[in-house]
Amino acid sequence: MVPVTAPRPGAHVLEAVLERLTYVNEDNGYTVAKVATARSSDLTTVVGALLGAQPGESLRLIGRWSSHPKFGRQFEVESYTTVLPATIQGIQRYLGSGLIKGIGPVFAERIVAHFGLDTLQIIEESPDRLIEVPGLGPKRTTKITEAWEEQRAIKEVMIFLQSVGVSTSLAVRIYKRYQDASISIVRNHPYQLATDVWGIGFKTADTIAQAVGVPHDSPDRVKAGLQYTLSEATDSGHCYLPAQQLITEASKILNVPEDLITRCLDDLVADEGVVREAVPGDGEPVEAVYLVPFHRAEISLASSLLRLLRETADRLPHFERVDWDKALAWLRTTTDTSLAPEQEQAVRTALTAKVAVLTGGPGCGKSFTVRSIVALAAAKKAKITLVAPTGRAAKRLSELTGHEAATVHRLLQLRPGGDASFDRDNPLDADLLVVDEASMLDLILANKLVKAVPPGAHVLLVGDVDQLPSVGAGEVLRDLLGADAIPRVRLTQIFRQASGSGVITNAHRINAGKPPVTTGLPDFFLFPCDDAEETAALTVDVAYSRMPAKFGLHARRDIQILTPMHRGPAGAGTLNGLLQQRLTPVREGVAERRAGGRVFRVGDKVTQIRNNYEKGANGVFNGTVGIVTALSAEDQTLTVRTDEDEDVTYDFDELDELAHAYAVTIHRSQGSEYPAVVIPLTTSAWMMLQRNLLYTAVTRAKRLVVLVGSRRALAAAVRTVSAGRRHTALAHRLGGHAPG
Repeated sequence: MVPVTAPRPGAHVLEAVLERLTYVNEDNGYTVAKVATARSSDLTTVVGALLGAQPGESLRLIGRWSSHPKFGRQFEVESYTTVLPATIQGIQRYLGSGLIKGIGPVFAERIVAHFGLDTLQIIEESPDRLIEVPGLGPKRTTKITEAWEEQRAIKEVMIFLQSVGVSTSLAVRIYKRYQDASISIVRNHPYQLATDVWGIGFKTADTIAQAVGVPHDSPDRVKAGLQYTLSEATDSGHCYLPAQQLITEASKILNVPEDLITRCLDDLVADEGVVREAVPGDGEPVEAVYLVPFHRAEISLASSLLRLLRETADRLPHFERVDWDKALAWLRTTTDTSLAPEQEQAVRTALTAKVAVLTGGPGCGKSFTVRSIVALAAAKKAKITLVAPTGRAAKRLSELTGHEAATVHRLLQLRPGGDASFDRDNPLDADLLVVDEASMLDLILANKLVKAVPPGAHVLLVGDVDQLPSVGAGEVLRDLLGADAIPRVRLTQIFRQASGSGVITNAHRINAGKPPVTTGLPDFFLFPCDDAEETAALTVDVAYSRMPAKFGLHARRDIQILTPMHRGPAGAGTLNGLLQQRLTPVREGVAERRAGGRVFRVGDKVTQIRNNYEKGANGVFNGTVGIVTALSAEDQTLTVRTDEDEDVTYDFDELDELAHAYAVTIHRSQGSEYPAVVIPLTTSAWMMLQRNLLYTAVTRAKRLVVLVGSRRALAAAVRTVSAGRRHTALAHRLGGHAPG
């Protein structure tokens, strides 16, 4: 929010009550809203930055009047501040809007009926008198008093943040993190915010720092900028950056000389804020710079894998001396199916090697191979542990094998802060650990998992290396396939029953750089459309009208829209807005809550967009999907039933951890499988049109794929190979390379 100061010459002040938010752009905060004013019986349109304002609040708006050629007279907001309402109706609306935890519309009406215009003063100065209101017992009175005090403290932080030009939407997080020390931290240690408070990056912290007088060339600023640059690199999948690349990129961000950055980098290394190490490169060694957690994780993962491989004890000793002809004959009898030679090799490798990798595309028999491995291990009474990175993938693995499977997070019983209950000192009790969808494993999670494997156990990592790499840093599956020390089997034969599937056939065509066949197939279609906005509208119509009608699919449960990008006219953000209008439209009297640019309603399909170790039984993690099942304005909470069948409660100030999931980016769909997928492809997403992205999207579908959009965009996606590998040194730490 722009700081609220005295109106500049020519500016006007408008006192109003915010009635509803018509439109909010979550990227830049631009808002269109309707407000009630004393000067008119009609609602007034206001436009501008109103981030943080909620319906029911009384606002003092500073700006100017203008006339829009289409929408008429409106007030353009330059800045605003909230004020306490001064009328009976305003006070009741304010208290009943859900702004104060513990007060909903019913209690707001009772409180105002009892205290009248003195209501807010009573809550402020004599909150113990709330007990006079019928139905307000001591417990609720205490809750209201505490909520009011917290709101007042947050307002103080907001006012200070306004004075340094920062949006108020982060004030609640800052206050919750630092409490009474909030203003002191913001003023004296602004760069600490980027480390401590989710949602505040270096750029926001830098804005605050410069407003409170931190010099542009301050070593603290440069060190924070270096760590930010490395953090951005890990968000892009890299475990480290080459030192010169880091210095060059940081110089662009910080706008300071490279020699100053070099000196500060040396200081950061000396202070153990980052780690610098020479690793092999293309020809010459590379001076790699890591954030400390990623360096530790890479070394730890490599040493854990090598230790497992070299362990002499064996928790599956039967398979060192088994008669494989008899074992495979028993398997044929049990499953009524014969294994192909590649599959037989995979079964033997998994049950005799302490660490092994199984990879291959769709229809090549990975699932049946895993089921065979589990069946043989179970026949020898082995303790089998099955895991996958997501709830959906774990359910699928359980259905496939008939054994219980869990997510990695639940298996390890991650605690607040991210520490695991199981680790090297307290390992899992497992003879065989099978990890499905291993392409999704990032470096940090893979390290936690492998550390918890007991000596002598066997680990099998299963995944499709041609899919997108993990959302988090690293490309663990590819690195393991590139290390001579790790046994691996790649399945290449497409089985006859799979070769009749258009989805599987086209997935392999795309992976080979050939265009998919889009005519004459019962399960793979293309709806051509060149205009991006028309593509978005057609995508919604196809997914929620045509496909359910033609194929008997449930629009919300069976069909998933997968997009290359979040932004843009056919991106996930726009599509989610269109889809929400169809599936959970605004209804009079039905509760909803706006957070940033999103509105949440009961019935909404949502996804978690950050790892939060504090929530749920063992944390809630990036990519977890669920349905909003309850929303309470009085308690300021929203409840989500996740795809792991867990009810997770969010306070209203935590809703920026959620996004709608009617449409998700292809990256977010990793590890999931859906009966049908719809994939919009437009030239506006040109930079993201890559072969492994399209391949990943197509392989998410079990039965049906529908492409919507531009033939040119489709051709570009098939043609374009992803640019470059991620910066990792795991394969090197595992001792050499082998063809992947």
